[in-house]
Amino acid sequence: MGKLVGELLEDQPLGQLARVPVLNGGPVEPDKMLLAAFRWNPEKRLIECRHHISLEEAAHLTVAKDHTVRAFIGYSGWTGGQIEGELAQRAWLVRKADKEEVLEVERAPRIWREMTSTFGPWFKLVAEAPDEPGLN
Repeated sequence: MGKLVGELLEDQPLGQLARVPVLNGGPVEPDKMLLAAFRWNPEKRLIECRHHISLEEAAHLTVAKDHTVRAFIGYSGWTGGQIEGELAQRAWLVRKADKEEVLEVERAPRIWREMTSTFGPWFKLVAEAPDEPGLN
């Protein structure tokens, strides 16, 4: 998307939240911004996600040392059992989450391309393709 939360919510006192990049979240409700917080759980060795958090909570968690806040325009959603069916069909590229890759704020705008490229040359070509190939 190329914008920051502060650019979209100029009239709000956001503190550090104003510097959070806004990413494309999916085709559902593309006119709304969703805020999510991610936290590494060292005991379970997994990344926890809380989504649809309030502006106030997101601003608070932005400065918390153990959370990473992300902003998304739109989201993706599934009906009950749909994602399990898609996984069984191998419709998704799946790999173990890497704490630094997912939580490093500066990498957020590049994360999809970087992760997709690790699946091999064909996927790297897809990841690097322009959004509008006809404009090439």
